[in-house]
Amino acid sequence: MKKSGSATDSLWYKDAVIYELHVRAFQDSNGDGIGDFPGLISRLDYLQDLGVTCLWLLPFFPSPLRDDGYDIANYTDVNPSYGSLDDFKRFLAAAHQRNMQVLIELVINHTSDQHPWFKASRLAPPGSPERNFYVWSHTDQLYKSVPIIFSDTEKSNWTWDETAGAYYWHRFFSHQPDLNFDNPAVFEEVLKAMRFWLDLGVDGFRLDAIPYLIERDGTTCDNLPETHAIIKRIRAAIDEGYSNRFLLAEANTWPTDVRPYFGNGDECHMAFHFPLMPRIYMALRQEDRMPITEIMAQTPPIPDCCQWGLFLRNHDELTLEMVTSDERDYMYFAYSADPRMRINVGIRRRLAPLVDNNRRRIELLNSLLFSFPGTPILYYGDEIGMGDNIYLGDRNGVRTPMQWNPDRNAGFSTAVPSRLYFPVIMDPTFGYQAVNVETQLSEPSSLLHWTRNMIALRKLFHVFGRGTLEFLSPENRKVLAYIRHYDPHSDSREQTEAARVRDVTSPGNETVLCVANLSRFAQPVSLDLSEFAGMQPVEMLGYVPFPIITSQPYPLTLAPYSFFWLELQGAPEARQE
Repeated sequence: MKKSGSATDSLWYKDAVIYELHVRAFQDSNGDGIGDFPGLISRLDYLQDLGVTCLWLLPFFPSPLRDDGYDIANYTDVNPSYGSLDDFKRFLAAAHQRNMQVLIELVINHTSDQHPWFKASRLAPPGSPERNFYVWSHTDQLYKSVPIIFSDTEKSNWTWDETAGAYYWHRFFSHQPDLNFDNPAVFEEVLKAMRFWLDLGVDGFRLDAIPYLIERDGTTCDNLPETHAIIKRIRAAIDEGYSNRFLLAEANTWPTDVRPYFGNGDECHMAFHFPLMPRIYMALRQEDRMPITEIMAQTPPIPDCCQWGLFLRNHDELTLEMVTSDERDYMYFAYSADPRMRINVGIRRRLAPLVDNNRRRIELLNSLLFSFPGTPILYYGDEIGMGDNIYLGDRNGVRTPMQWNPDRNAGFSTAVPSRLYFPVIMDPTFGYQAVNVETQLSEPSSLLHWTRNMIALRKLFHVFGRGTLEFLSPENRKVLAYIRHYDPHSDSREQTEAARVRDVTSPGNETVLCVANLSRFAQPVSLDLSEFAGMQPVEMLGYVPFPIITSQPYPLTLAPYSFFWLELQGAPEARQE
């Protein structure tokens, strides 16, 4: 029986706070050292109390697990290590009962080489329907201009298969052959898998590696028109049969190149803003707002029904593909002194270690995440400042067990420690005895309580998820200042400045001034807020009124790595014509 999604607002994803987690990393219920769905269900109250509204699950499908589950061997079942399909259904119902939506992965660029489709394909004769499920060639000279993504481990995007007597194409690891979307049968199988999960009530899909669906010789095989045609058909199938669901595009490219993935509001509802992430860290290290303001200036408007997805860290490396060579060298120098912290074209570290476990910097970065235009995505454990293990291979150093308490195995599992899928963090600074949920719940000043309060505050205001953005330009470049404004009566994201000022007193309007000090030293700043003269800024965390704005420059002093969120209340003075 087809079940409806849990959201009632078609634009619910604009106001969401997404929490990314891996089932195997969150809670083990049966003592086998691997997290599972029953364990995750037991921790839903914690996530509800944290305030997150959407849970993004990394792949939980049957898989050889050579790429953390992104090598899928069956699209319509659950890996037995994580439980059963019935366990997933119980989890989904329990999340929906707590008003939390569920986002899962739709990995359709490639499968595992253990998928029955590929096993049949390599045994089938050339030209047969089974063979054509994947991209095969008698030569490895096609698509020569296509870059290799995992340059650390792969030397070619083609791999020879002795059984098939041919080369197969893969944009990722050699054990992940690419599906052939020029074959209509492949698209139909993808729709079947998608509808399977939608019928269960899943609220959305993250489209993994979506730019690489189609191959054409003489191109880089990225962002091709035929790829967008496929996405439009996927979106149309969702809109036709389901309500209040959404698609999140993973397209690691420049904002202008990501823009087509929104289409005219008929492709993906959301897309990650990858280039913003490294520039936030760059601005913090350089104590200069320019990296942030420049990339935001290059970010084009998107359709009203669409949204950017924002994150500070996630399950992959901090990717440095969308920076210049000089900027990449600078980021390596600033944030990965040990070469073991680097992988592919990025840095494999969690948020807290990246900023030397500096509480002020963690809070400052999260203030930007929660107040920039878009939907914030938290990575599990970052709400307590978890660390990483750079001695684990690949990107597994940021995928260690969740740290619940100071007991054995951090409260994650009752298994003997040697049975855990990965060891828990045990160093003196980030080890589970020092950093865990139980301890931070008992400390009112902990990072966990601070994060919970910030999420609750953000959820009170539509302006953060739906409002416009205008940067201010004070002389002090160590200070980042911007106005967020939301007019619920406007149909356009692009309100003129005059309209914004004129409408600030309309019912339901929200205007917020955000000011952030990127420096390790205290900084003064004078802001031109003359258009808001007569209004009173109210600091939103403590609800403290600040002096009323006049036509004169508005002075503020910020402590090191501090920030203000100031709601502008009251009416501006009438202007002289």
